Amino acid sequence: MHKGHTVSVVIPCYNEEEGVRVTLADMPALVDEIVVVDNNCSDCTAQVAADMGARVVKEPKPGYGAALKAGFSAATGDLIVAMDGDATYPRAFIPVLLDVMVDENIDFITCDRTGHKAEEANSFLRVLGNFILNVAMWALYGFWLKDSQSGMWVFRRSILPQLKLSSDGMSFSEELKIEAFRLKGAKARELPIYYRERVGVSKLNLWHDGFANLIFLFKKRFGA
Repeated sequence: MHKGHTVSVVIPCYNEEEGVRVTLADMPALVDEIVVVDNNCSDCTAQVAADMGARVVKEPKPGYGAALKAGFSAATGDLIVAMDGDATYPRAFIPVLLDVMVDENIDFITCDRTGHKAEEANSFLRVLGNFILNVAMWALYGFWLKDSQSGMWVFRRSILPQLKLSSDGMSFSEELKIEAFRLKGAKARELPIYYRERVGVSKLNLWHDGFANLIFLFKKRFGA
């Protein structure tokens, strides 16, 4: 509970047994509910999460977006925090982000990793790819983000029914931001965080996912 609001954390997972262990170990006490989405894990992710007090939701449809949508549907908190299960996003920042959200009456916060990125996430190819996607989002949708591909957000559950979320894949991250920042009457902000080295093996395919995300921006904009 935070300032009268219940808090849910949603964590999509595909074989993140070690990462989810680290992620859950230092979750702030103000979190009322942790929803871990088992997206066809073949390791012990679900068991580890359950043993550490999380509620495990199974989503058989493969994909990052599919897992997050299942987690959002299952979450019961007034405020929802979403982050990956690889221990890269800072749990210690959750109280700060919630403070800003409640005190400034913000509906959606997306987190910017660019000020302090782990070395693996700061490679030339990743930085270039993110910049190209940032520019494409600005050109197509009219707003600028420093980190359009970030996977940590905080938002009010009440805005979810108003967001038209179609992606089941990695492009869900940018689609969520597009919907939230363009939602009439909603207040959305981007705030900086730090970003750690991941625990476990990355599931991201830089070339495939990068091009897929770029194509998705055009398809969503022009209705293809």
